[in-house]
Amino acid sequence: MTENVYVGNAGVDAPGDRGWLLGHFKPVGDVRHSEDVEIKWGVHPRGDERAEWVRGEKRTALLVLISGRFRVELPGRSVVLSERGDYVVWGQGVDHSWYAEEESVVLTVRWPSVPGYAVA
Repeated sequence: MTENVYVGNAGVDAPGDRGWLLGHFKPVGDVRHSEDVEIKWGVHPRGDERAEWVRGEKRTALLVLISGRFRVELPGRSVVLSERGDYVVWGQGVDHSWYAEEESVVLTVRWPSVPGYAVA
């Protein structure tokens, strides 16, 4: 059943959906469509930052540093990921933002996959 298999490259596929490889935003019928989880391959140049804080978060998230130095801003706390494999997890209701202190690659997993939170 090859129609339920997708083979790709995160660096090639990610720019098409703001870095997101899997989630509710992929077409229904695509094996990458999921309402349960979202996965993002984020490539961020030094100085890249989220335009505004995510408020009223309805998901849980895991962010893993692949390379670089990446700061996650949480209420009253900054978490700096500086070693490959460093990660942070935050739950529902935790507002957040981020800043790439160096050119960085991060893998983000969020669940469930719900519409919203896109910054224009």
